[in-house]
Amino acid sequence: MELMNCISFAALTAALVLFSCGISLSETVSDPSPSSPPAIPDFGPNVLIFDPAMTNMQSRLDAIFSQQAHSEFGSNRYAYLFKPGNYHLDVQAGYYLQVLGLGKSPDDVAITGAVRSKAPWRNGNATINFWRAVENLSVTPTLDQQTNVWAVSQGTALRRVHVKGNLVLSDGGWSSGGFMADCKIDGRVNSGTQQQWLSRNDDWGGWTGGAWNMVFVGVVNPPAGAWPKEPYTVIAQTPLIREKPYLFIDSDGNYFVMVPNLETNGTRGITWSKGTTPGTPLPIGQFYLAHPETDDAASINAALKQGRNLLLTPGIYHLAGSIQVTRPDTVVLGLGYPTLVPDQGTPALTVSDVDGVKVGGILFQAGTNNSGTLLQVGAPGSSASHAADPLFFYDIFCRVGGAAAGNAADMVTINCNNVVGDNFWLWRADHGRGVGWDLNKNVTGLTVNGNNVTLYGLFVQHCQGYQTVWNGNGGRVYFYQSEMPYDPPSQAAWRQGDVDGFASYKVADGVRTHEAWGLGVYSVFHAGGIFAENAIETPTVPGVQMHHLVILRLGWRRDSGIRHVLNGAGGSAISNKQATLN
Repeated sequence: MELMNCISFAALTAALVLFSCGISLSETVSDPSPSSPPAIPDFGPNVLIFDPAMTNMQSRLDAIFSQQAHSEFGSNRYAYLFKPGNYHLDVQAGYYLQVLGLGKSPDDVAITGAVRSKAPWRNGNATINFWRAVENLSVTPTLDQQTNVWAVSQGTALRRVHVKGNLVLSDGGWSSGGFMADCKIDGRVNSGTQQQWLSRNDDWGGWTGGAWNMVFVGVVNPPAGAWPKEPYTVIAQTPLIREKPYLFIDSDGNYFVMVPNLETNGTRGITWSKGTTPGTPLPIGQFYLAHPETDDAASINAALKQGRNLLLTPGIYHLAGSIQVTRPDTVVLGLGYPTLVPDQGTPALTVSDVDGVKVGGILFQAGTNNSGTLLQVGAPGSSASHAADPLFFYDIFCRVGGAAAGNAADMVTINCNNVVGDNFWLWRADHGRGVGWDLNKNVTGLTVNGNNVTLYGLFVQHCQGYQTVWNGNGGRVYFYQSEMPYDPPSQAAWRQGDVDGFASYKVADGVRTHEAWGLGVYSVFHAGGIFAENAIETPTVPGVQMHHLVILRLGWRRDSGIRHVLNGAGGSAISNKQATLN
């Protein structure tokens, strides 16, 4: 539908009535102007654009949250876009919701109240608070004791957010994993019950707390304390990064996507400390805006072949073939957790062995026909160097099962050299629909065949073989969180030759250079007599270095667990529940 530039109070009330009946609308309000404002891009019906002049915004936000608060495997997806200005709102993030500011700087959108994620179930348990994100805005918290609550687990992100106060990462119950980058917190961050967390290029007044696996890369004022007494891994600088591209509007109301500059000399702190992030603005007219109701792989590929970038609006895209990115420096962004489902067993998205592609904000869901992989970066045998212009992938989330039955041998396969990943969650579902040892089949979460691949924030869970397989040289991983599969029916069903179980993190025998920091591997085996010999397996060569490793048994069973941390070394996580290795 067309986005409206102006709307009366009566029309807004009617829109709310329609929404309450299951119909969602997208509209904006602008100040009257004698000249015609720029046309608003057709972001589709589930992108809501807010302007400080609007009334009844809180009612609309509350209506959507009431729909999405418990919709863990629902089909609706939404994005909120806030134009620059001041707001007094309580913005609650439910499932499949992305909250975005449209300023050049996060401080251009100032929300007083809250932009938060709570856990209104099971005494504040946020371990299933997935698939929600906030980017490019500021919030002055006035609720929850003047503290902004961001109680989340995997599949989430805080990016370019300025909290003018304190931030807490739990809501009373457990929370299990999260990612924060390019954020400024004026007060303190309290990790609460967070079990594991990655912070990259953040700046805050202080940090308190931590359970098992807290990693800080390029952070100003990281917490003090020595591993393993304190579960902190601190890397002084981020060696290689380009922040995620983001939407903004100029003073005339024109939409752009900003592509931040590549940083190769090591960075610390936020990119917008001087007001804006250095980068290159791309007019929205250079993007093809895809819609799940009308677009498929063929129409999207036709636009990509014409030289367009791609913006996927919210919804579920069923694909008969792969979306194919072949042009160097193409930008592919998702709004509101667009979900790609390959119905015919192909990859959902393939990227050629070319420079500088940037892909971010997409949920990949396995279809019933088995896919060899869901996201393929480079064809097998890719060999080009992209050191001068690496490929970047941001907020990449994959799942096999949960929403529906699905199968995929691998979730993400990286064949290219010089690839950077920034926040991956690769999940073989342990609950929901189509879940069972013989129902949602998936061997591996991530396979890396390329050289010089870097991952910031890698979460991989419940795959039936190795969770992560690294075949390329020069790999670097900053933070790894993994749960082994809950559901092997017997040891015989989960073995590699004469070795019990599969290591979560496997560096291939032929690799000669690899380094990783802050790795946590956990077991929750439902059946008795299930063991993994090692959590991590690597070649024993000088160029392969693993730092700060922890394993835990989270289940109640004392007759199952992980015997060793790394290559037969380190204690067990069976009767003792936890073991660490430096």
